[in-house]
Amino acid sequence: MRPSSPWPGKIMALLRAGNPAAAVAQIRVAPSVRDLRALEKAMAEARLGGRWREVDAAIAESLQALSAPRLHRSP
Repeated sequence: MRPSSPWPGKIMALLRAGNPAAAVAQIRVAPSVRDLRALEKAMAEARLGGRWREVDAAIAESLQALSAPRLHRSP
């Protein structure tokens, strides 16, 4: 099993520090769909979903972009 990525935790730290603009910038260059799903789960557990509209929109856009086969980033 692949170890969990530290990326979602770093984004959560940005959100908890009150810096959603930096979080959005990092979400737009998310490493994978798996990391974005982990971020969504962490936000739901912390009850932060829906608090920042721009963060939710960035997650949805990034998921859509990374889900398209022609737009996958190489490792």
